[in-house]
Amino acid sequence: MSYKRVYLDHNATTPIHPEVKKYMVDKFDLFGNPSSMHEFGREARQEVEKNRKIIADFINASPDEIIFVGSGSEANNTVLSLSACPLKSCNIKGLIKPKLITSRIEHPAVLETVKCLNGKSAEVEYVDVDSQGKIKLDQLEAMLRKEQALIVSIMTANNEIGTIQNIKEIAALVHQYQAYFHTDAVQAAGKIDIDVKDWDVDFLTLSAHKIYGPKGIGALYIKKGVPFCPLIYGGHQEEGRRAGTENSLGILGFGKAVEMRKIEMKDEGIRLLKLKNKLKAGIIEKVSHTKVVGHEKDCIPGTLNISFEGVEGESILLYLDLMGIAVSTGSACSSGSLEPSHVILATGLDAEFAHGSIRFSLGRDTTEDEIDYVLDTLPGIIGKLRKMSTRELRS
Repeated sequence: MSYKRVYLDHNATTPIHPEVKKYMVDKFDLFGNPSSMHEFGREARQEVEKNRKIIADFINASPDEIIFVGSGSEANNTVLSLSACPLKSCNIKGLIKPKLITSRIEHPAVLETVKCLNGKSAEVEYVDVDSQGKIKLDQLEAMLRKEQALIVSIMTANNEIGTIQNIKEIAALVHQYQAYFHTDAVQAAGKIDIDVKDWDVDFLTLSAHKIYGPKGIGALYIKKGVPFCPLIYGGHQEEGRRAGTENSLGILGFGKAVEMRKIEMKDEGIRLLKLKNKLKAGIIEKVSHTKVVGHEKDCIPGTLNISFEGVEGESILLYLDLMGIAVSTGSACSSGSLEPSHVILATGLDAEFAHGSIRFSLGRDTTEDEIDYVLDTLPGIIGKLRKMSTRELRS
């Protein structure tokens, strides 16, 4: 049986952009250690700094405000772990157990980190979201007013439902109460404009493999003057802020991916929004008892999360995979879990409905023919699974 191969899981990772691949292959012999003083090292250092500036410019930062890390997860861990540092240079408020505030819909790289810190080096509070995934600002302000916080971490755009937060407004509120603000912008970068100066954030996380760059390389923005200490010690790299020899080739690929985003992002966003709307309308028309999860307007152009009542998301995923269609039931970092998505539950959807959640995340190579193929294939799969299920659909 022949079928198409359709990749609709771009929020998990993206294929390498052809221009990024070409650039990295051309630079593959750039092996020098950027910290070495000889010519080989100087050549590598020059390329690293050139691409640091490209990435900094992309978010309106200064190059010296960017450090390279191994992943977005490392960047998130680095920021949140500042609360565990005993040095006064980091915990300048002198709090015995600094308070961390985050949302209930964050990526596991944030939630698992604060879970580890909670009750040990910090106290953690979680702010709720509304039915569309927007932060409840009144609740956040009440938390900030009650007790002085050290760091507030709220993601820019959610990886599962695509909802975009008003980061500028949240950062202003956090700063009103003298706390530092971090945002995980991994899913937002390359899809919406980011301006760290306009938003006035203290820390911001980026990752290359979400924007058609290589895996194993991320970046952390640290605003000048903000207290900071490394998560990884052992060398003077990155101005002493992150030890370990720089991943030069990964950094070059990251920079090239950013250059391509500058060229393609705007037109691609318009095209993907049209394709997403077609997919959403088609599913709603052809499949009953569904619910779209996420914000109607403030949402990543290519992200669509739909819950199907009466079926398991894992079953939908596997049947779609048999037909060559790749989707997700949530964050790729949580794959293998049989629990319903914490993000979907946080929006107020009940567990039974949440179990049937599927994330479609479109990308630069997604075509209208592929969307048509999904709309031709999906309804039959849902119908088949519902016949096999013992659950009764609500009237």
